[in-house]
Amino acid sequence: MGVFSLVLLILVAAVVGYVILAYNRLVRLKHNVKAAWSNTDVLLKQRHDELPKLVTTCREYMKFEQETLEKVIKARSQVSNAMQSGDMAELGVADSLLHNTLGKLFALTENYPELKANESFARLQLRITALENSIADRREYYNDSVNINNIVVEEFPTNIVASKFKFTQAALFVVAEEELADVALDQLFAA
Repeated sequence: MGVFSLVLLILVAAVVGYVILAYNRLVRLKHNVKAAWSNTDVLLKQRHDELPKLVTTCREYMKFEQETLEKVIKARSQVSNAMQSGDMAELGVADSLLHNTLGKLFALTENYPELKANESFARLQLRITALENSIADRREYYNDSVNINNIVVEEFPTNIVASKFKFTQAALFVVAEEELADVALDQLFAA
């Protein structure tokens, strides 16, 4: 075996080795994105299951706030539909709407001292608040996983392996524009 053949063999082995390593890395990243989404999805479903209990508890006290309760129910339905369709953009908008309507619902409870004193409501409010915080953490982790995946899919020379084996970029979980706007504190404290 000549020097040229040996160099060619080493070069081919290096390229094959790189392709294998790049492919395995892309597979790991793809599965990390799926796992991160699954973790977020679990919390979204838990929140989805807890909201009817909260609305039922509130309904007993808030007879005159039916519109707010209906908005929570509608927003919950939109999140559920977006989760089923897998549309990240739609899910971001729907999740933001639900988050905002829950905030309004909790703000309205200030006008109902007997509701605030209700042990069942207090537990549900704490549970949903904890779920909201966990969802925010999981969304951040999901977006970090997506970002790493998308960078590797675009990097040279990994992009060649990615395109050859049909690895694609994943969609970020993006919140609605309303959640990016400044909070109008004067409106929050207006009586």
